[in-house]
Amino acid sequence: MLDKLNWRYAVKKMDPEQSVPEEKVEKILEAIRFAPTSSGVQPFEVFVITNPELRARIQETAYGQPQITEGSHLLVFAAWDNYTAERIDAVLAANEAARGPSETLAAYYERLKGMYLPRTEDVNHGHAARQAYIAFGFALAAAAELEVDSTPMEGFEPEKVDELLGLREKGLRSVTLLPLGVRAAEGDWLQGMAKVRKPSEELFTVIA
Repeated sequence: MLDKLNWRYAVKKMDPEQSVPEEKVEKILEAIRFAPTSSGVQPFEVFVITNPELRARIQETAYGQPQITEGSHLLVFAAWDNYTAERIDAVLAANEAARGPSETLAAYYERLKGMYLPRTEDVNHGHAARQAYIAFGFALAAAAELEVDSTPMEGFEPEKVDELLGLREKGLRSVTLLPLGVRAAEGDWLQGMAKVRKPSEELFTVIA
């Protein structure tokens, strides 16, 4: 796994003539689906966009970054705008459908509503966005394991992407983009450069 993480980098130029095989995309999506989230709520959705015209319009909101149109797939991670009783009740219902009714589980999600619902929308959206980022990390790791090139992106105008995808009407707000594709053979200034990371002694503190 570590060698694949060393293999990956934020690809700057992809080959538009090559596509990621759908079976690999499906495995990346399954990794997203299995990612852990706080209380198992999964407060986000992922939009898988292959439509060239739509990706070109999203590219305009992302300062022209070419990977959005050169890659074959674009994943848009969109977090819930807020927690609601209905959304949390739906999580409980899914749990009960899979595991059977449980007073303990029902009480747990009632307590969760008591914690989440009084908070402001911005606080709840921020919490949901952090859960989406956990899944985003799983997607990056899965893509690396499958040797699928990707470019994590925060450099875009979320409000414009929300408008293009009609996200606000769905109770969602875009938080990050992930183009998937095949690195170009040439023309990528970052390709082949040494990976630069902090040394372990600067990054990790062990408290025994």
